[in-house]
Amino acid sequence: MARADVIRADVIVVGAGFAGLSAAGELSAAGLDVLVLEARDRAGGRVESLRASDGRRIDTGGQFLCDEMPELLALARRFDKTLVETPLDGAFVAQPPMTEEEAEATYSASMAIRERMNAIDPDNPDIAGLSVAAWVERQADEPGARNAFRSMVEGLWCQPLERLPLWHLIDNDRRITNENYELQYFLGETMHALADDLAAALGDRLRFGAAIERIEHGQRGVRVASASGRFEAAEVVVAVPPVMASRIAFDPPLPACLSRALSVWESGAVIKVFVRYEEAFWREAGLSGTVMWRDAHGLFACEVSPDPGHAALVVFMGGPSARSWRSLDAAAFHETLLAKLAAALGPRAAAPLEILPRDWTNDRWSGGGYSDLIVDMRARDAEAVLRAGHPPVHFASSELSPSFPGYVEGAIVSGRDVAKKVAARLGKGGGRTA
Repeated sequence: MARADVIRADVIVVGAGFAGLSAAGELSAAGLDVLVLEARDRAGGRVESLRASDGRRIDTGGQFLCDEMPELLALARRFDKTLVETPLDGAFVAQPPMTEEEAEATYSASMAIRERMNAIDPDNPDIAGLSVAAWVERQADEPGARNAFRSMVEGLWCQPLERLPLWHLIDNDRRITNENYELQYFLGETMHALADDLAAALGDRLRFGAAIERIEHGQRGVRVASASGRFEAAEVVVAVPPVMASRIAFDPPLPACLSRALSVWESGAVIKVFVRYEEAFWREAGLSGTVMWRDAHGLFACEVSPDPGHAALVVFMGGPSARSWRSLDAAAFHETLLAKLAAALGPRAAAPLEILPRDWTNDRWSGGGYSDLIVDMRARDAEAVLRAGHPPVHFASSELSPSFPGYVEGAIVSGRDVAKKVAARLGKGGGRTA
């Protein structure tokens, strides 16, 4: 019987990112009493926002979606969010400069490398122990194409190619199935506002400032010790990235296979910078605002103006580039960034109204961004082991999703999948589908 100072629920969900919020919503809809414990003072996890100097809220974390992300689109419709098409009219700029024909050829060649990679069976014994970097070096493509491929991978997965097992990147990339541009839309009200809507639906069943200290588990259920109190439940869903889940103390210790599956991940390094201008001057030159750098791998910019009166670019630095940029002090960071933008888009790019950077590398409660990746060449079963969990302990995160791992869509899918499994274990079914 629970002590008087212990709060009881049917299910405890650790983490109020989209995986945790989606799991909690599914479980609540199935008629279960759910309690969500979040270490931060806000919901959203790797999705967050802040207010720019013009009064608008901007996404400083996860932001984009596309037509092939049905669960996220359904949530946006459910909460009456505005889809803003990412401005793409005009030419993109390659840096260092090259002709449009050269840029198209280089891009096509890099995508051909990606398609060739994804045609490999990830279970092929010939690639066991092979990093993405080692595989790329074996390709006969022109150096420019291989360089563009490296820049694309390090920008999207935010890890150096030397750290990535080839089989893991193939398996991961195959689950990202969009044919439309993955930056097709963003939400006018911010993606973070959508997380806040999901959080609000939980009412007082969501507790902020509740960092987890220990999870005790056994046949009688779980007891969770957090910074804000003690909680008991029949089941627990640990809905945080694998790196963060590995830092939780479990009593008794998790089975060796599960502990190892949690230990083989590394969080990505990424910096996202919002740059606001008086007007979208690049359009006057027939440019889209999209810039792809080849001399700084993982560096990319695109326009995110929500309307003609609010001109803005967002710049992403991923992988080794992020780790290099974060070593600069604020003045050097701004100076280097504006010099690169001016070289690509013209001198007016050096005079923004404001610059708002967000460094996700080594983030306290997410580990980093955009997601965690497996960096152990031998850990072929890590995802399957984590999906299976160790009932009454279950794991959910975007990284474990069967579709769009590393994206908000993947977090939603993973959270709901785990919630359905937990509800079935507790004799509940049905639930809401958005």
